[in-house]
Amino acid sequence: MELLNMRLNVLLVTFLTFGVFLACKAPEEESGRSTANAIFPKGSKGPSQFFTGTVWVTGLVDNDSIFTTSAGSVLFEPSARSNWHSHPAGQILIVTEGVGYHQIKGKRKEVIRKGDVVKCPPNTSHWHGASKDSSMTHIYLLPNTEKGMVKWMEPVSDQEFLNE
Repeated sequence: MELLNMRLNVLLVTFLTFGVFLACKAPEEESGRSTANAIFPKGSKGPSQFFTGTVWVTGLVDNDSIFTTSAGSVLFEPSARSNWHSHPAGQILIVTEGVGYHQIKGKRKEVIRKGDVVKCPPNTSHWHGASKDSSMTHIYLLPNTEKGMVKWMEPVSDQEFLNE
């Protein structure tokens, strides 16, 4: 557990340092970013087999056998969301912009906002995405990837998304 905490601290310092570097760039260097205040590039459009609506994904930390952690930034446009999915070793989300939702199967949908940190337990079906009126961006951390990355399931229905 102490090793995982140390790894997460190193990743967070790396993210913050990289974010400061990007924030100091001149405006002409910002092409490809979602907004002038974005920390990371907008990325590539998320595949429709895993997401409803428009989603942009940027890889930040490639999985490897040393750190066994993967990380990225995901921008969800209003009402966009992931399918139900789970992670063998769980997932941590750090909301960097906007307002969105997170829900664990069988529990109430939670509102998440800039600055929130969400822990998705291992092997637990969940989804996350933007609220209907706001975009939402988060950093995802997938620890212990030697256990596997993600198991994708069915899309979140409009009824599930709108249900309070």
